[in-house]
Amino acid sequence: MCCLFGLLDCGGRLTGRQKGRLVRALALESEARGTDAAGIAYNSGGSLRIYKRPGPAHQLNFFIPEDAHAIMGHSRMTTQGKAKRNRNNHPFAGKVPGTRFALAHNGVLYNDRALQRERKLPRTGIETDSYVAVQLIEQQRALTPDSLKYMAESVEGSFVFTLLDDKDNFYFVRGSNPLCLEHFPRLGLYVYASTWEILHRALEKTWLGREASVQVPVDSGEILSITPEGGRLSQRFDLGADGFAGWYFSRRGSHLRHPACGRQEDPYLLELKSIASSLGYSGEEIDDMLDEGWTTDEIEEALYGWEMDGLPCM
Repeated sequence: MCCLFGLLDCGGRLTGRQKGRLVRALALESEARGTDAAGIAYNSGGSLRIYKRPGPAHQLNFFIPEDAHAIMGHSRMTTQGKAKRNRNNHPFAGKVPGTRFALAHNGVLYNDRALQRERKLPRTGIETDSYVAVQLIEQQRALTPDSLKYMAESVEGSFVFTLLDDKDNFYFVRGSNPLCLEHFPRLGLYVYASTWEILHRALEKTWLGREASVQVPVDSGEILSITPEGGRLSQRFDLGADGFAGWYFSRRGSHLRHPACGRQEDPYLLELKSIASSLGYSGEEIDDMLDEGWTTDEIEEALYGWEMDGLPCM
């Protein structure tokens, strides 16, 4: 599991220094979900810029120019495509006629290679499953809610995608994975991260911990577009009758498995069990926690906490 994070300074109220401080706080907290690589994207000087590198997010240079109003970040836990090859890391660059864009992904896609064959997508040196989303959008020759709907209904697996174009239009495409987005009305500011816990730990380290905010819900199966001025537009897409459930990715064996119990589960839960397995815990233990009333977000936070503390608490 990776972490998405970033901000949209639609009111233009923040200085470059304030934006840099906020992005650094978000990046540091995002390391709870991955330290293999990190990257950010923003527009400055009339160009879309992407900076990324292998290694934990705190090692990235988070100098944010004054004219960068939307910053999209990613902290990576590797599943497919070695992080030391920087082309495999997020955000990825894409291009359609008249528009350049950057894309970041949290989750695991299971049918990327099948899509590359079936849709006759170009071969590239990028090994990461996420990149097929860029190719599907490019195939539609436009970055619009409709092309994002086409992409989201084509991929199978767990996902939240964030996209930033070269005109500061921002898009969230949420499948089954978590996302927390907050709006600070007085500032015209949006801030987001993959989980509530990561977002609020970061906010408490900045002046925004004292600023009034409102949570903006982004539902599974929703595409949320935010304009440079802060306007919001929502569109739905079909997650599929079975939510693409039934398969999950094993980091240890680097292959797909089917759950022994045979019951259908959403891709985020299956991905969570995959990560738990890599840390030495069984799917049955995760099921026991769910039966006891734990949410998937609470289980994820506990898993990463136990991994960092070295405590076999399950």
